[in-house]
Amino acid sequence: MTIKRLDHVGVVVEDLAAAIAFFTVLGMTIEGEMPVEGSWVDRVNGLEGVQVDIAMMRTPDGHGRLELTKFRNPKLVEIEPAIAPPNTLGLRSVMFTVESARPVNFC
Repeated sequence: MTIKRLDHVGVVVEDLAAAIAFFTVLGMTIEGEMPVEGSWVDRVNGLEGVQVDIAMMRTPDGHGRLELTKFRNPKLVEIEPAIAPPNTLGLRSVMFTVESARPVNFC
């Protein structure tokens, strides 16, 4: 079995509206936005009392999706240090091909 394409990336954000605006400027479109909670959400996340707001965004080619998640409960866990070194475990980068060579900052 080999990968044919990447369909979905999930990102936890602090400001959902700002993240939606940022990715909209890059050409993504919002497919839907909704609050999600319940026992199945707890089970999927391995946490108790999960309450999140999610937004699904679609890439311009229609194939990829970006799930933006804002946790209302439990509270976000801060990464220490806030600017982690390159050898920190976890997602390090997600890259998109864009038309403009002008850098865009999302920090």
